[in-house]
Amino acid sequence: MSEFDLLMPAFLTDFLVDGLSKNHTLHKLWEAPDPAAKISAVKDRVRALISGGIGRFKVTADFIAQFPNLEAIFHMGVGYDLVDAAYAGAHGIIVTNTPGVLDEDVADIAMALLLDATRQIPQSDAFLRSGKWLTGTYPLTATLRGRTMGILGLGRIGKAIAKRAEAFDLKIAYHGRTQQAGVAYPYYATPIALAAACDVLMVVAPGGAETKHIVNKAVLEALGPDGILINVARGSLVDEAALIEALQTGKILAAGLDVFEFEPKVPQALIDCQNTVLLPHVGSATHYTRQAMAQLVIDNVASWTSGKGPLTPVAETPWQRLN
Repeated sequence: MSEFDLLMPAFLTDFLVDGLSKNHTLHKLWEAPDPAAKISAVKDRVRALISGGIGRFKVTADFIAQFPNLEAIFHMGVGYDLVDAAYAGAHGIIVTNTPGVLDEDVADIAMALLLDATRQIPQSDAFLRSGKWLTGTYPLTATLRGRTMGILGLGRIGKAIAKRAEAFDLKIAYHGRTQQAGVAYPYYATPIALAAACDVLMVVAPGGAETKHIVNKAVLEALGPDGILINVARGSLVDEAALIEALQTGKILAAGLDVFEFEPKVPQALIDCQNTVLLPHVGSATHYTRQAMAQLVIDNVASWTSGKGPLTPVAETPWQRLN
């Protein structure tokens, strides 16, 4: 393994920092008093970037272009919309992500959000803690019985959610860019058609320009007044203004959200909605999974620097086109 100069724009985890620092020179941009001066001093030596997190640091084309000897961008996360992978690929720069290792924890959170939103678990917890149970019972809630879950994006995480949903006796349907061979669930050609056929819409599709506001006013209206929206993918997939209006007017029943369009900023109107459960993007936030994600980044770096190629290249990477 040859030593590389790596640059990490924003802190991710101690495990990742320590693991990369063992064999490589890791430049920690977040510690630099003058980040621009730091980049200027090391840009010719940097051969890889380490990115990750949500809303922390965007690896734009302009940022990438500062490093003339850049070979790779190793991203900690399954979604990599913070990285301009198209630009990287067009300039012969490999991009990797960390798929697979976070599927189970994200699927767990997705089902937890569905249960919380349907049965109003946070609200009933607050009811008890405020002493209101002493003077009355909590109102009846909706149920999961008889529901159909429409999964918007039946990838690895979507399939893990479907497995859990089947254990709850939920019917499953899905929409994606194409119908998948060997999948028995009913396929719907558009998000609107899927929403109309279900009363739980589970959003698990990738982020990016192609999917921005794929869940819009028309989709929410198709979901209907008994419908529940769950989003554990990216906030950009949902038109938040349309969602707030749908929640306020009863066009849908409830929403459970782990992601937001401009996080960590969450609209006050969404916070004020009593028929929501809101989490601060914690789908993969367990010690076990974050260490597994960091380890996959370390393994990708080791494989690349030893000449074996990337372990988990993304679709835009030039590596796949050359093999």
